[in-house]
Amino acid sequence: MKPALFLLAALLAAPLRADEGMWTFDNPPEDQLFERYGFVPTASWLEHARLASLRFSDGGSGSFVSPDGLALTNHHVAVGQLQKMSSPKKDFVKDGFYAKSRSEEIPCPDLEINQLVSYEDATERVMAAIPKDVPPAAANEKRKAAIAALEKDCTDKTGLRCDVVELYQGGEYWVYRYKKYTDVRLVMAPEKQAAFFGGDPDNFTYPRFDLDYAFFRVYEGGKPARPARFFPFKGAGPSEGELVFVTGHPGSTSRLLTAAQLAFERDLAMPVSLKSMRRSRAALEAWSAKGPEQARQAGNSLFGVENGLKVRSGEWEGLSEPKFFAKKEAEESDLRSRVAADPALQKAYGDAWEKMAAAVKAYGADYKRHRIYTGSRYRAHSLAPAAETIVRWVAEAEKPNGDRYAEFRDSALESLRWRLFSPAPTYPEMEEFLLADRLREYVEELGADDPFVKALLDGKTAEEAAAAAVRGTKMGAPAFRKALVEGGRKAVAASDDPLIAFARRADPFYRQMRDWYEDDIESVETEASERIARARFAVYGKSTYPDATFTLRLAFGKAAGYEQGKTLVPYKTVFSGLFARSDSFDGKAPFDLPPLAAASRGKVDMKAPLNFVSSNDITGGNSGSPVIDKDLRLVGLIFDGNVESFPNEYLYSEERGRAVSVHAGGILESLRSIYPMPALLKELESAAADAAGDHSMHH
Repeated sequence: MKPALFLLAALLAAPLRADEGMWTFDNPPEDQLFERYGFVPTASWLEHARLASLRFSDGGSGSFVSPDGLALTNHHVAVGQLQKMSSPKKDFVKDGFYAKSRSEEIPCPDLEINQLVSYEDATERVMAAIPKDVPPAAANEKRKAAIAALEKDCTDKTGLRCDVVELYQGGEYWVYRYKKYTDVRLVMAPEKQAAFFGGDPDNFTYPRFDLDYAFFRVYEGGKPARPARFFPFKGAGPSEGELVFVTGHPGSTSRLLTAAQLAFERDLAMPVSLKSMRRSRAALEAWSAKGPEQARQAGNSLFGVENGLKVRSGEWEGLSEPKFFAKKEAEESDLRSRVAADPALQKAYGDAWEKMAAAVKAYGADYKRHRIYTGSRYRAHSLAPAAETIVRWVAEAEKPNGDRYAEFRDSALESLRWRLFSPAPTYPEMEEFLLADRLREYVEELGADDPFVKALLDGKTAEEAAAAAVRGTKMGAPAFRKALVEGGRKAVAASDDPLIAFARRADPFYRQMRDWYEDDIESVETEASERIARARFAVYGKSTYPDATFTLRLAFGKAAGYEQGKTLVPYKTVFSGLFARSDSFDGKAPFDLPPLAAASRGKVDMKAPLNFVSSNDITGGNSGSPVIDKDLRLVGLIFDGNVESFPNEYLYSEERGRAVSVHAGGILESLRSIYPMPALLKELESAAADAAGDHSMHH
């Protein structure tokens, strides 16, 4: 087929709907951008955007916003660190934190920030390591060993954090190299009620009135870092209809899954997961009800579960919509019929969908047990998961690098140490309470005779088993955790710590289930995915983007309101709306104004913009992403999607799905009139003025 005809066929075949796509920086959507907005980013524009963008290990995005290492993200991305820095006496989550000078900035206990400095395609090296015609389990082992070797080689050579990233469901593998920052200090965070005004009722809705932002400073060698690139603030923000970009780290999407995989999600995985999340919410609410200190301890976890429940429920509703599912099936049958029409493609890839469906069916037969046995990070709060991690780590450390579980490869250990030996506070009473509830759940779901349940309960009730594991443990002390890891397998086997003993009992079951999944399910699914991806490339080329993988992506769109029912929703909100919404509810929670905002009535510019919406394609993990204009200036800060955007997990729609941002002008106005932060305001304003004078900003 001639290139021009091929391109035409590709465009007809994979119609990219509107402002769609979480594009990798190696394959920016130049044609779509030019066609829709008449703008094509240059190589230096893309480099600037990449180097100014940051990934927060706590599960969000951010960006450099000044030449002195100042970094911006969401309050709700920062809240995990705020909680770890708080105590019963000072609650930075509730009251906020305000460093008036650099000497008052305080170090975060275990935050790691990554900056993507370079990347290269490693697909051929990974594929070359897999011999032809070996069974899937053997191929999977070779694939994992090749990835481990690539990461280790890269880290040894560069000293950077190197991650091998799978794109297009296995169609491509890339090495991403990150500069890692761990000396990160808190500069400023508003009160939680300002960041999360309207609470759960307003979550994922719009119009919104939230100051969901926080500032950190990145240090290097004890001094503020001097980033090569940053995004200066543009207080005026975007005008309606203006082209804006989001550079962030969307966590995961499921747009390239097969119909069989989607049916599995809809009919089994999501209902099971939603049931378990509702149970977690009830347990955290019960703990919070015991008193204000308990509520403080559980606050961040409860926020996370409520957030997750709303998102997952919305995704599940989208997936359960017959018209929606029919669209996904039509996409798949289009690709399959094109493959079938070409004998060479049919021979190479034709049976991949059946293989995938068979693996999915086999997984479904033991899904619930696999989820419970291997769900160690959800066992309780932080102590039980840490104990299980240590028990696994010391055993994995004795294996060759390529044979280990991925999270214990050499390339991952530095970040693992940073998290596991964190000095963040632990809450043993809450740990025990949550662990008991989890054990009761296991009994209900698997039955009291399940060998794993019997091993964990050890002849006791759920309450007794949790008490026996948590009371008397030394796992709360970072030095104890460190000594166990350094002592290796012998020290862990000999330890009489009750929580380590609990983790040792769980370990064989965890391994049995994980190994079954990796050898019998994942290996077949990965092979089928890789073949489907190659079929997709053969038919459509690279005219599409891969699913999200918590790696840096570029999304484009425009600042735009939308129609809802019979009315119009404005693209931006203003400060007067915040006060009006609170007044309309007579200031009752969760519409109460936080003290500093309430005190600022009369000082704040009521017409100053506060939040806005845009058509950018985002998902979880994009929280804290910068919204920039085509001159690389920061006009907003992503903090949410509206309810209408939930089904975007599977299928993007521009009609009413919107990304919700804090307006750059709203951040500046709040620093000016609500939180007297003159030094921070001046730093942002002078960075913007310097950048405007520096023509290298404009391309």
